[in-house]
Amino acid sequence: MRWPGRFGDPTAGIPGRRLFVATPLPAEATQAVAAVVDEVRAAALPDGARDVRWVRMDGLHLTLRFIGPTLDDRLPHAIAAVLAVAADSGPIEVTLEGSGSFPPNGRPRALWIGVSRGADELGELTVGLNDALAGHGWPNDDRLFRPHLTLARSDGVAAGTLVVGRLASAMADRRIGFRVESLGLFESLTGGGPARYVALAAAPLGSPEAADRVYHQGTPNLS
Repeated sequence: MRWPGRFGDPTAGIPGRRLFVATPLPAEATQAVAAVVDEVRAAALPDGARDVRWVRMDGLHLTLRFIGPTLDDRLPHAIAAVLAVAADSGPIEVTLEGSGSFPPNGRPRALWIGVSRGADELGELTVGLNDALAGHGWPNDDRLFRPHLTLARSDGVAAGTLVVGRLASAMADRRIGFRVESLGLFESLTGGGPARYVALAAAPLGSPEAADRVYHQGTPNLS
């Protein structure tokens, strides 16, 4: 996921926690993705070339909805929306397959792994989130949803295109399958290296008790 702040963020300067809704990757899938990244990074770059900025492997997730800067008095409403959608949904079988970049042409700014199996179900989950958040006063997000796992931000560096090609080669024969079983509300904390993602609330998908579940102010294991 690319956060808008680094390249003309329209929300820059707005107070509040930078929130988003996502499904975290389980440990086995995280290890498989980390192996792909290790393979790509093992290949040397041309002399003097600057590498892309890889995300933290301990925070891998599939973003479903960016909420943006949110004041603390609005947090209970965001949590209620997320937990309600979790209670009304079920686990999703997902396969990570292929890779690409944003934008697809020219120097890339973000590198990602794609989603094949489970893309439609994740899209339906996102529709539910949009509706639930709209019911709590957030504007509807009508942008096209394309599920993907962000791995790096290249900020247009010259080596970005080379790394995109290496990522495509590393993913050519790989399929990484896992089960999405939880939904979480996260805060993005920036500064001092790659962003950290702190879980504020989470619930298992399809649990009738989800609306009574978890309010965190820490970094629990949600997988």
